[in-house]
Amino acid sequence: MEEEKIRELKARAWKAIDRRAEELERFVRDVGKHAEVGFFETRTSARLEEFLKGLRLPVQSGFALTGVEALFDAGKPGPKVAVLGELDSVVCFDAPDADPVTGAAHQCGHHVQLGVLLATAVGLVESGQELAGKVVFMGVPAEEYIQIERRLKLKEEGKIHFIGGKAELIRLGRFDDVDMTMMIHAASNRPEASVDRSQTSNGFVGLTVRYIGRQAHAAASPDQGVNALNAAVLGISAVNALRETFRDEDHVRVHFIITKGGDLVNCVPDDVRLEAYVRASSVPVIEETLARVVRAFKAGGDAIGAKTECRVLPGMFPLSGCPELYELFYKNSEPLVPKENFFNGGHMSGSTDMGDVSQIMPAMQPSTGGMDGALHAAEARVTDYNAAVIVPGKAMVAALIDLLSDDAARARHIVSSFKPNLTRDEYLKKLNSYFEYAHKLEA
Repeated sequence: MEEEKIRELKARAWKAIDRRAEELERFVRDVGKHAEVGFFETRTSARLEEFLKGLRLPVQSGFALTGVEALFDAGKPGPKVAVLGELDSVVCFDAPDADPVTGAAHQCGHHVQLGVLLATAVGLVESGQELAGKVVFMGVPAEEYIQIERRLKLKEEGKIHFIGGKAELIRLGRFDDVDMTMMIHAASNRPEASVDRSQTSNGFVGLTVRYIGRQAHAAASPDQGVNALNAAVLGISAVNALRETFRDEDHVRVHFIITKGGDLVNCVPDDVRLEAYVRASSVPVIEETLARVVRAFKAGGDAIGAKTECRVLPGMFPLSGCPELYELFYKNSEPLVPKENFFNGGHMSGSTDMGDVSQIMPAMQPSTGGMDGALHAAEARVTDYNAAVIVPGKAMVAALIDLLSDDAARARHIVSSFKPNLTRDEYLKKLNSYFEYAHKLEA
């Protein structure tokens, strides 16, 4: 396909996005005011489904409880590309638009992702009939790895198997016929149109810790009790004593919350629980650090005489982005983003379950601007809807046009040259192994 024709397709797509820019902003604002947590994003999923049906695309929904996808078929054989947007939110009761009951709030910027997904779909529907291949627009649940006990209950009820959304979709086969995956993420403290060149992130495993002591009257007979809260305090101190041994190049992060600290002040606590993440830039370091963290938590219980139960849960793999996809996105961002607003934030210490997808197929998740304030904090907010939604949507659809033009030559090259770290079956086997990992550590 001639360059002039490709430029014409991109111009047509961008004009379509511009025509619906106000509608896209209204959608993002609406979702932002009605945030929902992972695997419970029923309203968000329904709103996304409604918009996609309005584009006259065939839609499927209800997989992994709230997943929704729409398929664009260019009509000629070629690779299948997935463009993702995440449905869920974090919990931040102090956020201006937080749900007053659940605390759900889009301080993560996932409502922006959904806007970019829809902007991309709008542009492709208008311009993609001369391309080759298919594009699936997928709203995915539960990227934020939160409320672990609630999700474990869903697992026990047989409604899900994995705790994270993309892992569950991989298990269900939703990516089996997908060749590559693309998504953006909002960047912290980038109020103007911008693009982060970072392509890697930490992975992590989840960990729950329960200290079981013996209840007694806290004033009259504390000697008859076994204080599980004291065990937790000692365990936390032991973990903190490890921090000086973490190497900078491994990007290790260990953090936790106490989800139950006891029942009554005047009773010796006999049931204390924590949730924790063990993060690092590679799976071997995650697992080596995990073993040390479990030993440290158990030391707290051993010191007090409490029983310690540690449960390891599959988390997220490190992100290993496909450089060719990133470069294509950067190239198509250049007409839209000032040169000085391209930056390299370096390796990301946070995690994303796009890392899981990146283990088995080419994937990208560049961070883009339009939001100010630190993500996951109350001050995070969209400052420029054009920068947050329209600009990355235009770059995304232009990258898709490049991928799928000329009989999808670029997409075919990326697929043929990609060497996955894991096959789908190897990935699932590894992820499932973490359910029994704590028992191996204790053996």
